[in-house]
Amino acid sequence: MRLKVESPKGQQTIVVGPGREPRLTDILRREHLPLNIRCGQRGLCDGCIVELVQGKLVRLQTGQAVNVPAGGEPVRLRGCEYAVAMDSDLVIRIPPRSLLAHKAQVVSEFKTRVPRAHDPIWQTVPLPVNKRRAVRHAEGLTAGATGHATLEYRDDHWLVTGLREAAPRHAYGAAVDIGTTTVAVMLTSLDDGRIVARAADFNKQMHLGDDVATRIGLCATDKANIAQLQDAIVKQTLAPLIAECLHKAGAQPADLVCLSVAANTTMLHLFAGVDPSGMGVYPFVPAFLEHRAITLPAFGRASVHLLPSAASYIGADITAGVFASGLAYDDGPSLLVDVGTNGEIVLKAGNQMLGCATAAGPAFEGAGLTNGIRAGDGAIQKIHFDQNARPIVDIIGGGPPIGVCGSAYVDFLAEGRRAGLLTSTGRFEIDGLNGSLRLGVGLGGKDVLISETDTAHLLQSKAAIGAGIETLLARAGLKPAEIKKVYMAGGFGMHLNIANAIDCGLLPGFVPGQVEVVGNTSLAGAYLAMLDCGALDEIARVAQRITIIELNLDPAFEERYIDNLALT
Repeated sequence: MRLKVESPKGQQTIVVGPGREPRLTDILRREHLPLNIRCGQRGLCDGCIVELVQGKLVRLQTGQAVNVPAGGEPVRLRGCEYAVAMDSDLVIRIPPRSLLAHKAQVVSEFKTRVPRAHDPIWQTVPLPVNKRRAVRHAEGLTAGATGHATLEYRDDHWLVTGLREAAPRHAYGAAVDIGTTTVAVMLTSLDDGRIVARAADFNKQMHLGDDVATRIGLCATDKANIAQLQDAIVKQTLAPLIAECLHKAGAQPADLVCLSVAANTTMLHLFAGVDPSGMGVYPFVPAFLEHRAITLPAFGRASVHLLPSAASYIGADITAGVFASGLAYDDGPSLLVDVGTNGEIVLKAGNQMLGCATAAGPAFEGAGLTNGIRAGDGAIQKIHFDQNARPIVDIIGGGPPIGVCGSAYVDFLAEGRRAGLLTSTGRFEIDGLNGSLRLGVGLGGKDVLISETDTAHLLQSKAAIGAGIETLLARAGLKPAEIKKVYMAGGFGMHLNIANAIDCGLLPGFVPGQVEVVGNTSLAGAYLAMLDCGALDEIARVAQRITIIELNLDPAFEERYIDNLALT
């Protein structure tokens, strides 16, 4: 049968033969038209909505056929719930917000507040080896050997991993931040620390599941999914990004000698091909937390360094951020807040560091919302209301909107309450809205909306972050006014109106002067660890110093969460 697809990438016809997987999402993924399968194809979100224009689809669970009535309007369906019918051709339309392939906005900018030495984790030195802690020797190394030795740092010693006649002309390392949603890479000269190329993309694991819990569940139910998820991040995502960086720099694959990788604990497990299932059930035990150096065929002989994590849900992205932001050395008291699918928060008060992860959910990344999308071209990124409570929007890249991203949803909560549009419980105050606010007309003439149901999801997400912050402050006996600095980390913070984040309760009780946006501190930590082996040691010490607060065991957390559901 023939499947004609209309999408923002144009029109194309796919021939589907017998014996192939009939699920619509799988067919489209093979043809490089991946849909937003946010819930792991469980039919729990509307990320993969398609419009059936002509022909019929068959519901997977019931076998019921869905047809477009003659002369009728297209039928909107979740692509993950339907299969193609092999006995008839069909035509579908993919709305822009459902297509995963639009360009992501990935933050690779950051601020660092710590000095570094230049002592890379991979280097060559003239023989005889003069590193005092190079205690393990490569086979064939003798006292009279000449030339150069390759040294790699392993926590408390240098390992001699090879011999060569001369030092290499070029040696590059890749600093990598693997997020649940996006991946950022910086190719760096190990000679001088110069950044020579950058690249970023969506994490292709999203095709299998949109969040950490879904991916852990996939591994728990079928161990074959571990290798599939590893391939998605290593071969389908990171290897092409590194190849892109090498091409930009005019370098060869053999010039890449090491990678420094920061990520949450689950992403590190999947990247290394290690089963993360233990983190999916109480007591949430990971297979490893410490720094690991491995090799992967996709990167040749390059050593791959996985930075150390603190706990199952306080990963290397956070320990790297605590170090790179300078939080670990602040007089304080100070906070690091990283808002994502899991909101991670670290408080430093005196010599004490407390950390927690709160299940904020993916609402601020657009998942599960009527027109929610991740930041990218066509996304509404800012919302303001005029004196008549009419929305004024700013769209990334200009042109018609295709959806609303997280920073605009924060604006909506704060500005909507301020303009009298929203009640304290998130209900629409103004009559005539019929449960949704129209922000404009998108591609295809469809309205871009925010509904009261969307508002409820957003309030739940911001309440989780706010209650997490308040719980850590309560444990340390502190009030928001006593915090000297709030470091807002991650890509979400880069586009945020901080005053609105405070007013809507995402950062409860603070004032804008306390908040500093520091960008992708996970990538910053990976960069520093690659160029200074002492930084790698420091990140390991940070991981050991953080005391983990389990919010579900705190008797006051639920009450704080309920209080934070309100808009003040």
